[in-house]
Amino acid sequence: MAGKSSDMSGLAKREERLAWLLLLPTFIVIVLIAFYPLGSVFYSSFTNRTFASSAPTEGVGIANYRQLLSMTIQRLEPVMDPDTGQQKLNARTGEPVYETAVAALPREPYRYRSVTEFSLFGNRYVIGATDPDFIKSVRDTLVFTVATVVLELVLGLGIALVINGFASGGIGRAALMAVMLVPWAIPTAVSSRMWQFMFGSTRTGFFNTVLWHLGLGDGNIPFLTDPRFQMPAMITIDVWKTTPFMALLLLAGLQLIPGDLYEAASVDGASQWRKFWSITLPLLRPTVAVALVFRTLDALRVFDVFQIVLAQSRYSMASFTYYELINNRAMGYSSASSVIIFVLILIFAVLYIRLVGVKTE
Repeated sequence: MAGKSSDMSGLAKREERLAWLLLLPTFIVIVLIAFYPLGSVFYSSFTNRTFASSAPTEGVGIANYRQLLSMTIQRLEPVMDPDTGQQKLNARTGEPVYETAVAALPREPYRYRSVTEFSLFGNRYVIGATDPDFIKSVRDTLVFTVATVVLELVLGLGIALVINGFASGGIGRAALMAVMLVPWAIPTAVSSRMWQFMFGSTRTGFFNTVLWHLGLGDGNIPFLTDPRFQMPAMITIDVWKTTPFMALLLLAGLQLIPGDLYEAASVDGASQWRKFWSITLPLLRPTVAVALVFRTLDALRVFDVFQIVLAQSRYSMASFTYYELINNRAMGYSSASSVIIFVLILIFAVLYIRLVGVKTE
């Protein structure tokens, strides 16, 4: 018996070694196509490397990261009227006048530029950054992500519930699914350009024409040039494009819920609303969690919509990195930006997966 047990143990070890040998080519490929480029980006982020240049590359330590992330908050001093000793008021708006952000933000040892201003407890403050474009790109990407994911979840769930309510194989259900998938089937570049024309700043744009006919505007609303309208426009474009993807994922989850549960609930006299809260949502939670993770990580990496529609007038994190690399040829600087994006997404993914309860089984 002892000899037979020893033979079995030896066989198991040989099979384990064989398994590792068979997996070795896969590990090598992963290292070559994933870890090596990632390591190269990390290395470049600590240098002043210039893209497509023969200039010598030198190490700059954390200078790139400092330039990207350095921020400060400064209090704006009120501008006093020497005649009255009171704070001056804007003659047009009647609001109190404060010193300019340029005067308040320090220039040494680093030059800070204004990101935004806000009021708190009767005082006026300015947030400054050494690279305000990057800080704004992070803010805009987070706003875009939260807004689009929430709207797509709500709309996608509504669409999935409607389609799931039709009899399986019915003409109505097939037609609804076909219509639903049209936005998702259109390439992002095409849909972005289409919406760009629709958001035109004159009556050549669809929305300006409609609003003008309804008497709700002069037909010259600058949807894509006025900062107030840019983010709502971008959110609208992405929600229209990606809601079908969310609906498709949720529809698959709905179809896995046994119909017997709803029949039993009907026998017990449960209303449709009660069935939704007590049966549909709890059983749909794993699907919702996976859908949220996929869409959130995808939204955090958004590039094409911002690049096509807004170009350099407003950045996402990814489009900011692109312009630093292509326009400024600052490969080291753009690499540092890429590393920050990678770390943010990694942290967000781990926390998000834990919060929404995605299981590993």
